[in-house]
Amino acid sequence: MRDAGHRVLALDQRGHGGSERRPGDVSRAAYVADVVAVVTELGLRRPALIGQSLGGHTALLTAAAHPGLPRALVLVEAGPGGSDPGLQAGIAAWFADRPVPFPSREAAVAYLGGGKRAVGEGWASGLEERGDGLWPRFDADVMVRSLDELARRAFWDEWAAITCPVLAVLGQGGHGGIIGAEEYAEMARLRPGLRGAGVPGTGHDTHLERPEVLHALVTAFLG
Repeated sequence: MRDAGHRVLALDQRGHGGSERRPGDVSRAAYVADVVAVVTELGLRRPALIGQSLGGHTALLTAAAHPGLPRALVLVEAGPGGSDPGLQAGIAAWFADRPVPFPSREAAVAYLGGGKRAVGEGWASGLEERGDGLWPRFDADVMVRSLDELARRAFWDEWAAITCPVLAVLGQGGHGGIIGAEEYAEMARLRPGLRGAGVPGTGHDTHLERPEVLHALVTAFLG
């Protein structure tokens, strides 16, 4: 993105990375408030909001609640979704199965990549080194709690409230992404100007599997 003349800022949201590890409030509204606070603090003027997965969902809700804030929105494997009562149990089980701490970066790359080294490298880069090995820079229970609202309801009203241009990038590989054909069709129906792009051979981690394709799509869209 920088090579196309864009200033790029990456936000560690609450419960992630270098931000507060165990925040009391992990509601969707709290995540949106964090985005607005950063934009305000840094004096950003109508930035493009780009996010993948939960980050994309936060960007979507920010654009809906504050239509004058973003000039554009890019969603990578993210959408309005639908209620999924089993979402949190599935995520919690995935976290519980991980052999943490990882004894080495190579072990982390091999496990987290599932046979795709680029994906493993991407996930491993977010780990922190402690005396006994490599650990995630978040607590699993906090991540599970942050999905409370996504498990309970869909966000179609918020999707319909967005006024800025939107690019939706979807995984289209053997493992598939999380945005199905029916969900995308409804997204397009509610927003006829929606620009969509599928990235063949990728799943939910499109940004790690084919970063060069995503870069080209986003650069062209913002241009």
